[in-house]
Amino acid sequence: MRPLSPKISNIFALKSSRILRVLLTEAGRDWVEREIAEAASTSRGMAHYVCKTLTGMGYLARNEHNRMVLTDPLRLLKRWAAYHQYDAMNEFLDYHTFEREVDETLKKIAKSDSPYAATTLAGAWLVSPHVRPSDLHFYIPNKETMEEIFQDLDLRPTPRGGNVKLVLPYDEGVFYGSREVMGVKVVSNIQLYVDLYNYPARGEEAASKILD
Repeated sequence: MRPLSPKISNIFALKSSRILRVLLTEAGRDWVEREIAEAASTSRGMAHYVCKTLTGMGYLARNEHNRMVLTDPLRLLKRWAAYHQYDAMNEFLDYHTFEREVDETLKKIAKSDSPYAATTLAGAWLVSPHVRPSDLHFYIPNKETMEEIFQDLDLRPTPRGGNVKLVLPYDEGVFYGSREVMGVKVVSNIQLYVDLYNYPARGEEAASKILD
């Protein structure tokens, strides 16, 4: 077996980004590599090499207790967000709801026991309402969940241009740090920011409000 590279060539790649998400979501915390690996559901080796790379880039340092802390989380977050391409990285399933008001659809999904997490403008509307969404995006873990939410929201499938999009994520790590806001499950502010940053229709504007 070939040994792992001593550094990670792309810290924003799928497995590496799990570690970034954990560190940024709990940016005020200090860590050892084992804790990072467990929280991010990655191997100890992956955690070691990502941390080594982040240290070399000036994003991670050791404190007086020899535990690792982020030194400039905002700069790291913005760099990741600039790289992240939400539209290109995920698979989208388009549906139509006949509800006229966004808030009515959100009330419906709040009653659902299915696993999901609102993101992009839907998530931002709940966390920091600034840009009213014209469609609602929800991460779901698999296509079995799609059927459940399809029924819970009384949706109609459409080939494209739906006003509800169920999103099969590029990695299950997107659910890390999800929480309830007004009864609706929403991704963490870190995931919300990176999803919004390059998103069209005022995504960057909405992202900036997440950090306010």
